[in-house]
Amino acid sequence: MRQSEHAGPHRTLQGFTKVQVGVFVVVANVVGAAIVLALAGWVLPTRALVTDEEGALARNVAVFAVYVVLAVVVGLLWGLAWVRVPPLPASGRGAEEWTRHRRAVRAIVLGAPVRLAIVQAVPWLVAVLLFAGMNAAYSPRLAVVVTCVVALGGLATVAVAYRLTELALRREVARVLAEDPPGGLSLPGVAARAVGGWVLGTGVPVVGVALIAATSLLVPDYYTVTRLGLVVLVLALIALAVGFLLTALTAVSIASPVVAVRRALSRVEGGDLDVTVPVTDATELGLLQAGFNTMVSGLRDRDRIRALFGRQVGEEVARVAMEGDLELGGEVREVAVLFVDLVGSTRMALDRPPQEVVELLNTFFAEVVDAVEAHHGWINKFEGDAALAVFGTPGALDDPAGSALAAARDLAARLDALDEVSAGIGVSAGPAVAGNIGDARRYEYTVIGDPVNEAARLTDLAKTVPGCVAASDAALARADDEEAAHWEVVGSQQLRGRHRETTYSAPSVRLRAHEACEPDAPGVTEDAAARA
Repeated sequence: MRQSEHAGPHRTLQGFTKVQVGVFVVVANVVGAAIVLALAGWVLPTRALVTDEEGALARNVAVFAVYVVLAVVVGLLWGLAWVRVPPLPASGRGAEEWTRHRRAVRAIVLGAPVRLAIVQAVPWLVAVLLFAGMNAAYSPRLAVVVTCVVALGGLATVAVAYRLTELALRREVARVLAEDPPGGLSLPGVAARAVGGWVLGTGVPVVGVALIAATSLLVPDYYTVTRLGLVVLVLALIALAVGFLLTALTAVSIASPVVAVRRALSRVEGGDLDVTVPVTDATELGLLQAGFNTMVSGLRDRDRIRALFGRQVGEEVARVAMEGDLELGGEVREVAVLFVDLVGSTRMALDRPPQEVVELLNTFFAEVVDAVEAHHGWINKFEGDAALAVFGTPGALDDPAGSALAAARDLAARLDALDEVSAGIGVSAGPAVAGNIGDARRYEYTVIGDPVNEAARLTDLAKTVPGCVAASDAALARADDEEAAHWEVVGSQQLRGRHRETTYSAPSVRLRAHEACEPDAPGVTEDAAARA
């Protein structure tokens, strides 16, 4: 296994992604710091709580500003080091080593949002302890107030950092999940995201409003009416800003995968099965994306099987079989049968190379298929240099005999354009057994009955008839008057294996324009007549 084949995972968190993650981490900490300063400056009565040291507030602000800068730098270095991808195995290592490397990369990338959230949470937790201890010397009440303020800023920072990191790593997640889709939930799911976004973005600020209201009721001296109004206004603005930010990020993280799947579904509905959705999430959304890809892959396989099946047995039979309506056995159906047999194939096989014979046969059968399908029939089977076409089953036709007769005239005209090809065409119609014949392990859909036998005998006879087409009186009697008007009775003859004479007809135009077909070999014309 070449090293170049595994270069992709090693670059997973390099370049633009690392810069983007770093910027988002700084943004999250700026949001948290802004919340702390807003709460300290306009909401909480910190000055009234300070009794022993008037400079406590300024000292808190200065220490906080320095601490935030240090915390951001340390957090960036620690976070990027914690999500660093392990180096590639040395060249020549076995597949097991590469598998372990891919799993390690997968675990790091999928766990990066949680790891970076922990990295952001630790400095803020240290800040809570630091400011609680520093302010306890001035006033226990001040220590409690500052601790709550820092904690609120830390919660906002961690929540925003987690959401932004998820978005920044979406492309990398898609890369590691391309070969190994998620098999379960490794991150907070959709419900946890939605509830967490509300709790941190809206619930916490609302709790702050409730605490301010309770404080103003229990300790009336804390707030004047003007001060209380300002406090409520600042908390409301924080709730609106942070709540909107977290809600928007949560909405994007949930909606983007769903929108991608919906767009892909629209393409599938339009018949495009060559579509896949990048798996960009390791939660239920990723399972949805991976499930869509699995579904489309199954549809592609089904479509390919149906296409191959249709080429083997005919599109109509394939469709009915895929719908599960066919079983072993048959039923009596009113059908029409067209049998066509190439003239001169024996001499052709002797005089020409096999490849040339096959090419000529394929050209011949292509015209047969086109003519039959143009008149709503299907090719039941190819038999060497002959083909059997059926009209009226498995799909019903209003006039199967008329369709078969029209197809015979059309096919004869098509074969006239092929200089090296001539064929006898026989048409019959009547009741026949249509169904799956064989064994449950291997069977084929076919028709059995007198129309099939008669059409085969008429094909031999057609080689002696001007125009090379012969249709039985049974077919003409069942066809509509418009189609029957194109045919003229040629004669009557007892065909081989039958107990009564068959009156046969040929297309009027061909009777006036054509001589008898070329025979397979000298004397075959008489042999064909004898067999008929």
